[in-house]
Amino acid sequence: MTPLAARLAARIAADGPMRGADYMAVCLLDPEHGYYATREPFGQAGDFVTAPEISQMFGEVLGLALAQAWAEQGAPARVVLAELGPGRGTLMADMLRAVRALPAFAAAIEVHLVEASARLRAQQADRLQGHAPTWHDSVDSLPEAPLFLVANEFFDALPVRQFLRHPNGWCERMVGLQGGRLAWGLSPPAPLQALDHRLADTVPGEVVELCPAAPGILQAVAERIVRHGGAALVIDYGGWRSRGDTLQALHRGAPDDPLAHPGEADLTAHVDFEPLASAARAAGAAAAGPVGQGLLLRRLGIDARAARLAQSLTGAALEAHRAAHRRLTEPGEMGTLFQALAIHPPAQAPPPGFDP
Repeated sequence: MTPLAARLAARIAADGPMRGADYMAVCLLDPEHGYYATREPFGQAGDFVTAPEISQMFGEVLGLALAQAWAEQGAPARVVLAELGPGRGTLMADMLRAVRALPAFAAAIEVHLVEASARLRAQQADRLQGHAPTWHDSVDSLPEAPLFLVANEFFDALPVRQFLRHPNGWCERMVGLQGGRLAWGLSPPAPLQALDHRLADTVPGEVVELCPAAPGILQAVAERIVRHGGAALVIDYGGWRSRGDTLQALHRGAPDDPLAHPGEADLTAHVDFEPLASAARAAGAAAAGPVGQGLLLRRLGIDARAARLAQSLTGAALEAHRAAHRRLTEPGEMGTLFQALAIHPPAQAPPPGFDP
């Protein structure tokens, strides 16, 4: 039993079963034993490799897409270029390098990062030397200015509540104890207004997930875009009106039982893009997509960029480059599993790549 598992077991023994979302939050964010406080999740040495770590092309084409959106919105002289959950800073570094080709946009940028982890902030500062980033604990403190924002694999790490459809309502999945060890259980069935709209497309026995924090975060981003202009790109694995148990754990790079190694395994869930789009529209913004990551990247010119980079490569380096391109774009890889949603002012066209 991990140290965090023992602490959780004692808490449940004293207070009763806990919601799955609360369990997930403790496992990821506990300041002493949480996954993000104690582990290096990113890159080849971590439990997963994100798109920016696969290839520089991902960040380059996204950066240029935001630059084009900026130009189409009148090229404001001061803009906030922000990222939610920037990891090691790789994506932001790649975007900033690409937009050096557009000096007016590069000169207008102020870099802002929404990151709670002190350990990751230190890595980001090292990666982004010379760009003077400003860090925030939440989107609420971002400056009031045109906002061009990217969130790649951010929303999948937010805690989710899981509900099992029952003839008499919904039963929430809870983490309790069985024989002194963590085990799943169910709350008594009850009506749940937040899931009334899912009664038409589910049957008893099916699971639906809610991410309590996601709509509020997206709405705060959208409100800034409505007030000041800008665009936001949300890229993650998931779909529209998701259904089923998507909670998953990675421990030492391999799939794991989410209850087996609390604090030592990464926990994520698929992103439901429907409530994100609804939150943006409720704030008065427009939402475009989602579209598959592969389609988006190809619309943004990744194939041409890949061909140019390949000209200077040979042997194993060339094969690795081609493999990275396939992994980012092909349907059997990240091309369709990952989806992208764009938020933009209602009077403006969607950002590049989100053509109607």
